Amino acid sequence: MADTVESVEGKKPRSVRVVLLALMIAMMLAMLDNMIVGTAMPTIVGELGGLEHLSWVVTGYTLATAASTPIWGKVGDMYGRKGAFLSSIVIFLIGSALSGMAQNMGELIGFRAVQGLGAGGLMVGVMAIIGDLIPPRERGKYTGMMAGVMALAMIGGPLVGGTITDNWGWRWSFYINLPLGAVALVLVSAVLHLPKKRAKARIDFLGVALLTVGITSIVLVTTWGGTEYAWTSARIMELTGIGVASLVGFVFWQTRAAEPVVPLHMFRSRNFTLMSVIGFITGFVMFGATLFLPLYQQAVQGASATNSGLLLLPMLGAMLVTSMVAGRVTTNSGRYKIFPIAGGALMIVGLYLLSLMDTDTTRFTSGVYMAVLGLGMGCLMQTTMLVAQNSVEMKDMGVASSSTTLVRTLGSSFGVAIMGALFNHRVQDVMSERAGTLGSKITEQSAQLDAASLAKLPAVAREAYQHAVSGGTHSAFVLGAAVAIPVLIAAFFVKEVPLRSGPQKPAPAEGGEDVAPAAVIETV
Repeated sequence: MADTVESVEGKKPRSVRVVLLALMIAMMLAMLDNMIVGTAMPTIVGELGGLEHLSWVVTGYTLATAASTPIWGKVGDMYGRKGAFLSSIVIFLIGSALSGMAQNMGELIGFRAVQGLGAGGLMVGVMAIIGDLIPPRERGKYTGMMAGVMALAMIGGPLVGGTITDNWGWRWSFYINLPLGAVALVLVSAVLHLPKKRAKARIDFLGVALLTVGITSIVLVTTWGGTEYAWTSARIMELTGIGVASLVGFVFWQTRAAEPVVPLHMFRSRNFTLMSVIGFITGFVMFGATLFLPLYQQAVQGASATNSGLLLLPMLGAMLVTSMVAGRVTTNSGRYKIFPIAGGALMIVGLYLLSLMDTDTTRFTSGVYMAVLGLGMGCLMQTTMLVAQNSVEMKDMGVASSSTTLVRTLGSSFGVAIMGALFNHRVQDVMSERAGTLGSKITEQSAQLDAASLAKLPAVAREAYQHAVSGGTHSAFVLGAAVAIPVLIAAFFVKEVPLRSGPQKPAPAEGGEDVAPAAVIETV
């Protein structure tokens, strides 16, 4: 007997809860992987060598994830969500197994790219299946749970990675994905039954190629700019030109393609466009903050690498709690506009407060500042996905989820690159001012020193570096606060379209917004 996904007043079938458990495991895999591997990288380089190619272990994964994200969303819309999601899990697990068996750095980079191809489908699949499975009126509390998984991954990733590497060896940083992924694979295969689809139209391969080239060029520019190559170098200019030309060509072609990878008609919805802007800026701020806060805590406040991760708890804990509360309030009231507005305001205030930190700021004070930022991000993280999904028709649920995920990923790339460039420039200037030629020499290779390098510095240079890092974080967070202002402005223009609470046919809401029909999902 097939069950229908019930309304907010009804009780969820047990099978739906099992599927949600599998989805949370899959999201955990996607979020944890880079966190765990980052901790294991020094050990990996020690065994495999290839230090000069170290950054490509992360870059290859990131590129493959970003480039494949919109494709997975479209494939799910055209040929069925379940098959696409299971395929992404299998590819991710194959990449994980091969990465664990890598014998040199070249193999590891290639296998990490395979992992990234699968990871692009994990995040999109989770969000799109929730979009099919749960009506928007109920979806808030479940997307809050997903935000909790993300926060848990950020906190636990470095700890788990360090423990696994120290006790089992770095290869288990990849092998640990296999049992978890197998559980998700079995649960989804056995319990989730979605209507099968078979689109007559073919995949838009030209659109896929143009989008892949454009995204790859942008990620490489933000990854290499200011580090591998100067921002004004010929290589960066070439990549920028290729990226811009590819994306312009992609937009032009999408207006003519029979089955576009990213249907541009979605952007006619004011709410969808605004959520794309808010998602981009949230990614910009969030990943910039999680990069520079641990560095500040280690260099200025004297925290260990492990403790600096735990010291992010005020931000991540506040983000988790707020996401859960926002989800519950949205579910109970059906209203959500207040959360983007509150989130934008709190994000600006939190970033401004963090910019005030100096060499005398206590851990308690910085923890309070981080909590304010966490409250803001908690109001925004899942609300953006919820509103974006509610703004499109059911047939576009996959590409809406993938587009929202993609713009957040691109935002994080730009955030890390631009805030990082500003940070490095400020650190080098302050080191030159306070420690002269010695300061310039210390930071000429990198403005970010690890704990071992910092401990070896003379007292004068170490004090200068603490002031430099404090100055660098000030500049980065001032930039972040300025960039966050459009979030607050955009939030005021969001139109609060009622969230449906059960199956219904699509009906145009006031102002031309589309309210998509809820899915009827077969469960056993």
